Amino acid sequence: MANKILIVSERKTQRMVYIFNLILKNLLGLQVDFVSENDLIEDKTPLIAYGSPSSKTNFFIAADELLFERGIRELDFNYSTHKNLPCFFTTYHPKSIFPFDLFAASFFLVSRYEEYLPFIKDAHGRFDAPQSIAFQKGFLDKPMVNIWALELGFKLKEYYPDIELKTSEFKYLPTIDIDAVYSFKQKGFWRTAGGYFKDFRDQKWQEVLNRTLVLRGIKTDPFDSFDYIFSFHHNRRLKPIFFVLFADYGTNDKNLPINNRRFQSVVRRLMDYGTVGIHPSFTSNKLPDKVEQEIQNLSKVIHSEIFRSRQHFLMLSFPETYKRLIDIGITEDYTMGYASCPGFRAGIASPFYFYNLEFEMVTHLKVFPFAYMEGTLKDYQNLEPEQALKVIKNLTDAVYSVGGLMISLWHNESLGGKNRWEGWPEVYEQAVDYALEKIELQKL
Repeated sequence: MANKILIVSERKTQRMVYIFNLILKNLLGLQVDFVSENDLIEDKTPLIAYGSPSSKTNFFIAADELLFERGIRELDFNYSTHKNLPCFFTTYHPKSIFPFDLFAASFFLVSRYEEYLPFIKDAHGRFDAPQSIAFQKGFLDKPMVNIWALELGFKLKEYYPDIELKTSEFKYLPTIDIDAVYSFKQKGFWRTAGGYFKDFRDQKWQEVLNRTLVLRGIKTDPFDSFDYIFSFHHNRRLKPIFFVLFADYGTNDKNLPINNRRFQSVVRRLMDYGTVGIHPSFTSNKLPDKVEQEIQNLSKVIHSEIFRSRQHFLMLSFPETYKRLIDIGITEDYTMGYASCPGFRAGIASPFYFYNLEFEMVTHLKVFPFAYMEGTLKDYQNLEPEQALKVIKNLTDAVYSVGGLMISLWHNESLGGKNRWEGWPEVYEQAVDYALEKIELQKL
């Protein structure tokens, strides 16, 4: 069996090396090498001719210019469909295996090329889903890069029956953001008094009652779902990643003071049931030096190095956010997803390394895209629990079909199931069990 493939091309660029390795090596399990036609040695190694036809192989893919370029420009590319699947960067060469450049299309999505271009920011200054080609063309809920890779694999098998392709296995990873450990407890006199004042002012009498009962120890704090979280995941042999907001108080950063002993105790306990990453504060987007201090403070509490991150409010700006994280030693980021829509922001359901278009280089920052956030389904799309579960199952099916990594994003608040989150822990349980059933199914 052959697990090596040669790319026959007269030009070789950083973009080509990056995306060919992502698709052929990471997703299909092939060793990749680039050669010119003049340098080819007569052997039986499978070949892909890219850009121009080759006399040595009939496996030819016509190329768009995107992978041969440097820099960023406004693109005007055609959109079409192939086998009822979306495709763009269409090509019209009669000998081409595909009617579009799947490598250029994949690079466009994974590099987040469109987010380097001018766009209208949302209320928090973010690139929002409706501005993306995936949303506009209706394929945001499909991991197109994985799908195109599988299509390429099928074709390679037709031309080279002895080629050995990797069989990717579906996996599931739960992640939980800790924006606020408690809703009412441990807030101190002034924040508690301010909370009562706002509730009285807005005539939220039920909140006044709930706050009082919690502070008197009669009721459990609505955000204190940690015993449930630990028990549920332990019973299913799952270890979530907890992203903790460990920052100074601010308008959009409202966790407890970082020196609060109860807060620190909860954070240390997280390490017994999973792993902990930093949830960089909203404020740190304007004061970048704060992130490093937040990481240091959290690291001291858990006595462990912090190398995972997810931005609070999913604040992600290209390439600035990732450059900043790289500079302070973060090697894994889990922010890749939209707040307003579920789906695949980078068009892929597998981890990949961030490619910095500004410097035309592959970095060591590994990006882990998530498929959905529960707040998206409830607050942005106004779905009821039953409707949300259907969306989650469809996304899980999509990831399962390509052997990808399904990552979910929930909060300790929603898993408390109190007040506006009533019925949502049941959604989570069914969603997780559905994913685990898929894992068992592929073993058969």
